[in-house]
Amino acid sequence: MHDLLPARNSTLMEMEAYALDREVPIVGPAVGRFLATLVKITKARRIFELGSAIGYSTIWLAQAAGEGAEVHYSDGSVENAGRARAYFERVGIAHRIQVHVGDALTSLAQVPGEFDLIFNDVDKAGYPAVLEAVPGRIRTGGLFITDNTLWHARVLDPHEETDHAVRLFNQSLFASPYFYATQVPLRDGVSVAVRL
Repeated sequence: MHDLLPARNSTLMEMEAYALDREVPIVGPAVGRFLATLVKITKARRIFELGSAIGYSTIWLAQAAGEGAEVHYSDGSVENAGRARAYFERVGIAHRIQVHVGDALTSLAQVPGEFDLIFNDVDKAGYPAVLEAVPGRIRTGGLFITDNTLWHARVLDPHEETDHAVRLFNQSLFASPYFYATQVPLRDGVSVAVRL
């Protein structure tokens, strides 16, 4: 699958190398392209990303959304946010991205209005809280996308709390009256849910 992917720009490739070297969690190029495809299909223009690390997925989202888009980056780390800002500048999309440092759900609560797409990649123990918070923040027909919903297949093991949170999230998402959900077994699992 990775052999089919076109070459990324030099900044994305540098970010991939940095993430690998420092064990920074990023979605990687296959999921990045999948996110960009979903943005292009839905013509999403207003996007909020919950848990953005060094901004790798933010770049995929913002580039796909195009000129005039409003993309919100959020991360709890000042260092990550500084590095992300520098990457956004280098790629030439910083003007499309608002950077929030602190708790992702708190940042979301401080920005009014509905979004076309919310991408969830916070600490896994926080997934159930995200699912409670987002239904009223996504427009009808908009997308709620969540990374790591297979959680390295640990969702099958009932013994650890984080795994339990991801398992609970998956069960609750598919049972939710607010979403029509599916799960794609790409990399570590990506759930895509349409707001009803």
